[in-house]
Amino acid sequence: MGKRKATVEGNPNHDFCEFLTELAEYEKNVNRNIHKYNVYRKASSVLATHPTRVKSGDEAKKLQGIGEKISKKIDEFLQTRKLLKLENIHSDSTNAAINTLTRVSGIGPSKAHSLVKEGIMTIEDLKKHTDKLTHHQIIGLKYFEDFEKKIPRAEIEEIEKVINKELHSLDPDYKVTICGSYRRGKAESGDIDTLITHPSLTSDKVDKKHKNHMLKNIVSTLEKCGLITETLSLGRYQGACKLDVDHPHKEAGYKVNASRPVLLLHTLFYRFRCV
Repeated sequence: MGKRKATVEGNPNHDFCEFLTELAEYEKNVNRNIHKYNVYRKASSVLATHPTRVKSGDEAKKLQGIGEKISKKIDEFLQTRKLLKLENIHSDSTNAAINTLTRVSGIGPSKAHSLVKEGIMTIEDLKKHTDKLTHHQIIGLKYFEDFEKKIPRAEIEEIEKVINKELHSLDPDYKVTICGSYRRGKAESGDIDTLITHPSLTSDKVDKKHKNHMLKNIVSTLEKCGLITETLSLGRYQGACKLDVDHPHKEAGYKVNASRPVLLLHTLFYRFRCV
């Protein structure tokens, strides 16, 4: 799914997290260096959960997961409010194009590299060459702007109510649990990870045909009620949903009636991205 900046709310180190996340995406998408990607992501996560503002690189180094190189970047940012490495990355058109294209759901580093080699550098370029995209990527492009937005907790709660209502009409034994950042108490989420369990699906007795049948019934039910609007993939289900209700966050610039990224995940573990 689309990449998002670190949430400012409740995070005194959000600006550090933002540049570390951007460096992580660069290492993954452009250099394909997963080790560096993980290092930057871990540092960002550590700073995001630190309760107070980090005032120097030396202070940052005392936190687990932050070493000498990252602490120097924090010092550079504190002194100049920018990073030379990121300035250089931004000035390189190829790097910028790859980072932009990988923000589209379904487009990974390899696909982005191949698109750039064909001269497709921007989202607008991509819209002119949808013949080169898979179904998943076309849907990701269609809802690109919506997928970039965070989903307010209040909206996730409304979606959870809809899922519970519809699934209990199918079978009252279904249990719905929203996981991920929502379960951790965050005010916003990038997508909606939904765990759906049923007594007939246990680790010692999993009938694949039965499971697939249940999945199809669930998807069909949520499509009929209007929640699911697009399917990106089955098996490890991914799709998009839309909640047609008035929403208190609308005045904050949030499009309530735009589609939201929904993902439904396998073994009745679904991931919803609202569009």
